[in-house]
Amino acid sequence: MTTASPTAAPDAQRTALSIILAVSGAHLLNDLLQFLLPALYPMLKETYGLSYLQIGLLTLGQQITACLLQPIFGLSGDLKPKPYWLALSMSIVGVGVAILAAANGFWLLFFAAVVVGTGSALFHPEASRVARMASGGRLGFAQSLFQVGGNAGTALGPLAAALILLPMGQSSVIYFLGVAVLGLMLLTYVGRWFAEHQRQAATRPRPVVVKPVLSRQRLVVAFAVIGALLLSKFIYIEGLKSYYAFFLIEKFALSAQDAQYYLFAFLGAVAAGTFFGGPIGDRYGRLAVIWVSILGALPFTLALPYLDLFWTCVMSIFVGLILSSAFSAMVVYAQELVPGKVGMIAGFIFGFAFGIGALGAAAMGALADWIGMIAVFQICAFLPALGILTIFLPRTAELHPGRSPA
Repeated sequence: MTTASPTAAPDAQRTALSIILAVSGAHLLNDLLQFLLPALYPMLKETYGLSYLQIGLLTLGQQITACLLQPIFGLSGDLKPKPYWLALSMSIVGVGVAILAAANGFWLLFFAAVVVGTGSALFHPEASRVARMASGGRLGFAQSLFQVGGNAGTALGPLAAALILLPMGQSSVIYFLGVAVLGLMLLTYVGRWFAEHQRQAATRPRPVVVKPVLSRQRLVVAFAVIGALLLSKFIYIEGLKSYYAFFLIEKFALSAQDAQYYLFAFLGAVAAGTFFGGPIGDRYGRLAVIWVSILGALPFTLALPYLDLFWTCVMSIFVGLILSSAFSAMVVYAQELVPGKVGMIAGFIFGFAFGIGALGAAAMGALADWIGMIAVFQICAFLPALGILTIFLPRTAELHPGRSPA
C-alpha cells in the first residue's frame, strides 16, 4: 500500500479550499449581475410607467428560465460533466447585461431578464457540483461557502443601485460588463481544475453509488415537503428582494435611494445566515437547521409590517439571518435522498426555488396593484408557518441506517 507524504493532504486541502473560494467568488459576481435588474425596479417603474404586475413579470422572466432549465442542465452534467459550461454561463450573463443597458421598454427589459436568467441556469448546477467535489467531505460547509458568495453578490446589488445605477441612470449598467469579464476569467480557472479533476477520476475505480434506502412513496412525500418549504422561504425572500424598497417608500415615504440601504441590510443578513447554516447542519444535523430556519422566522415576519422604520429594519435583519440558514442544509439533504444525482438534484432545488420565488413575486405584484404593498406584506408574513411540515421529512436513521439520529 502506498503511503502519502505528510504534505500531500494539506496541499490537497488548500487546493480544494481555493477552488471553493473561486467558485464562491464567481457566484458573488454572477448574482451581483443577476440583481442589477431588481436594483433598477424603482427607476424603471417611474421611467417606463410599469405596474407592480409588470415588475413581477420581469422577476418571473428572469427566474422561471432558471426554474425550467436548471434541472435539465444539472442532469446533463450528471450524465457527462461539462467543465467549461461555467465560463459559457458568464458569457451569456454578460450578453444579458448589455441588453439591459440598452433596453428602452418593457419587452426588451423582459428579454434581457430571460437572457440573464439563462446564464444563471447554466451556472448554478455545475458550480454546486464543483463545490461538492472540492468539499473534502465537509458538504454543508462547502455548500454554504458557495452559497454565501451568491448572497453577498445579491446584497451588493442595492449598494450598486444607490451609488451607481440610480444616480447615473440605466445606461450605467454597461460598466458592469467588467464584472462579467472578471467572472469569465475566474470560471475559466475553475473549469481547468474541473477538467483535470475529471481526468484524474477517470484513472481511478468508479465509486459505488449507494441506492436510496427509502421507498418511492417516501421519496415523493419528502420532495413534496421540501417543495413546500422552498415555497415558504423563497416567495417571502424574493418578495422582499423585489418589493421591500417599495414597501419602505409606501409606508415611510423614503426616497428610492435611501430604501436601497435598508434592502442592503436585509440582503446582508441573508448572506450571513446562509454561511452559518451549512456548518451548523454538518455539526448538529440538517433537519434541526431546517426546523429552526423556517418556523423560527415566523414571529419576525408577523411583526415586521406593523413597526416603525428602525424596528422594521431590525426585524428584516432577523428574518434574513434565520430564514436563509436552511438553504445549504436543504440542498445537501435533498442530495442525500437520491445518491448519485448531485447535479440533477441541485438543479431541481435551485430551479424550483427560483421558479416558485418568481411566481410568488409576480403574484405579489398583481396583489399589490389591487390592495397595496403594505397589505401584501401583512399577508405573506404567514408563509413561514409551512415550516411545520418538516415533521414529515425522513430522519437521519432512515437515510443512513446505523448513524445516530439528527
